[in-house]
Amino acid sequence: SHKSSKREWKPLEDHSCTDVPWLLLFILFCVGMGFICGFSIATGAAARLLSGYDSYGNICGQKNVKVEGIANSGLDLTHKKYVFFLDPCNIDLVHQKIKSLALCVSACPRKELKTLADIQKFAETNGSTLCSYELQPSEYTTDPRAAKLCPKYPVPESAPIPFFHRCAPVNISCYAKFAEALITFVSDSSVLHRLISGVMTSKEIIMGLCLLSLVLSMILMVIIRYISRVLVWILTILVILGSLGGTGVLWWLYAKQRISASAVETQIAKDNLQALLIYAISATVFTVILFLIMLIMRKRVALTIALFHVAGKVFIHLPLLVFQPFWTFFVLILFWTYWITVLLFLGTTGTPVPNEEGFVEFRMVGPLKYMWWYHVVGLIWISEFILACQQMTVAGAVVTYYFTREKRNLPFTPILASVNRLVCYHLGTVAKGSFIITLVKIPRMILMYIHTQLKGKENACARCMLKACICCLWCLEKCLTYLNQNAYTATAINSTNFCTSAKDAFIILVENALRVAAINTVGDFMLFLGKVLIVCSTGLAGIMLLNYQRDYTIWVLPLIIVCLFAFLVAHCFLSIYEMVVDVLFLCFAIDTKYNDGSSGREFYMDKVLMEFVENSRKSMKEVGRGGGAEGRELKPMVGADEE
Repeated sequence: SHKSSKREWKPLEDHSCTDVPWLLLFILFCVGMGFICGFSIATGAAARLLSGYDSYGNICGQKNVKVEGIANSGLDLTHKKYVFFLDPCNIDLVHQKIKSLALCVSACPRKELKTLADIQKFAETNGSTLCSYELQPSEYTTDPRAAKLCPKYPVPESAPIPFFHRCAPVNISCYAKFAEALITFVSDSSVLHRLISGVMTSKEIIMGLCLLSLVLSMILMVIIRYISRVLVWILTILVILGSLGGTGVLWWLYAKQRISASAVETQIAKDNLQALLIYAISATVFTVILFLIMLIMRKRVALTIALFHVAGKVFIHLPLLVFQPFWTFFVLILFWTYWITVLLFLGTTGTPVPNEEGFVEFRMVGPLKYMWWYHVVGLIWISEFILACQQMTVAGAVVTYYFTREKRNLPFTPILASVNRLVCYHLGTVAKGSFIITLVKIPRMILMYIHTQLKGKENACARCMLKACICCLWCLEKCLTYLNQNAYTATAINSTNFCTSAKDAFIILVENALRVAAINTVGDFMLFLGKVLIVCSTGLAGIMLLNYQRDYTIWVLPLIIVCLFAFLVAHCFLSIYEMVVDVLFLCFAIDTKYNDGSSGREFYMDKVLMEFVENSRKSMKEVGRGGGAEGRELKPMVGADEE
């Protein structure tokens, strides 16, 4: 027998550490991320970002060191805590910065100043000088340099931005150009104003509806096992009706056109007739193929329904699974906040260099220029790592559930046991899996960046090739994500390294290729219907509620916000459901491969799946021993003891 050549699956028998070198590599990488953060804080970037700095390189609110070759640098600005821009509305969109002289002032102008005399009066009464440091308040109206060194008037009423000590105009209409560059449709600021006020007045309704979508998602998780059969039938009927209807309409149009075309003999009518004939024939062929696929797949749909049923039971036994998306989301938000903060630090780090206009800019010199590349790779790898940890946790918990014969003997919280196992043994595997995804993601992002850069250039061929490459990489990423998910499951079962696990899982998936296809098509479509159901219900409730407010608010934007949120929530929850179904399928495939229900080799599976196996065996006996592909595919179930 070939059992010796092939390793047995030993569910949950021993735990050993996997992929330790990768864990060490990942820890080293994280230390590097920490170093970047420390470096940018040590070089004064944090102080510059929070306190603000003027065009001469002085940090506001403290004593400064002189910069060589720059006048007005190295001033003591202890009492001048706010940054004031002489022309705050002059925004350079390409370099994403304000093109204006910046100064440190002791107070922002709280009312509009129309002339130089007003600016002088403000300086004398409030002690806040809004012109450059070399001018005294008494010289504002007399000195000819005032035109260049004083603010562009009228000076708009400003207020300091909380935490960031910058004076910003209170009326944001001056940023209208800026907003236009971001959002082209809101050219009129009153529309924007109405939209925002619409969101603000109905914020209670928006919050309520977001909660509703959460509740609906949780309910759907519980009841999807009862309605899975109905959903499959609805789906089948819809597909059949749709394809038949489409074909019928095309043939009817063709017949109608043929009758009318016999009267009018023009070239266009002939071309149209031919096109319709081609469409109708291809639609017929498509329908026939679809029916054949449905006939082949109908047995495997039963397995999908059974798996959905068991997945519903898993959620009842492991209720904490439902909260899994919350933890992941929370950790991701924390990490992204940290990442953006450090990115902002990196924007103001470096050594002061005089630019063409004689002001100071902070530039990175030497190899430190490439620090932010490292930072970007960190964003992708660590985000993927966090998501992979979620997959591993779910896989570990479901595997424990499946391979525990007595459900009473389950650990108190299988989820926590699974997290514990992940942290103690399998972090290296997760790091390796997420690194592989990162390797595919980075080239795709670079290509997408090049593609956006080529937008204006009319080089259609190059753009088309880029599009194709991006598509291929995207498909590769999806396939790898699916394989990774199954590799994590195999690791959770056997405690083997990532590569071994991926190979074992791949063999099992190839042996059950048709079933995998059925589960991924039918199952995904059912979950998609679930998402549509949640979004539609929330949207409907939103229209009913917002309708009462229609007289004094625009409710397009609130409704869009609510529907987007509902879709995101439904996606988070149902993706956990999808993970559970995938893990269950792999466990089921392993179970049927190595056990046959005889004494000593009892199945681990649930009653629902057992019924499915029994039905498959019955149908096989009817077909006869060698009857068709179905007989061959289910052979391991009957003949597992021959291995």
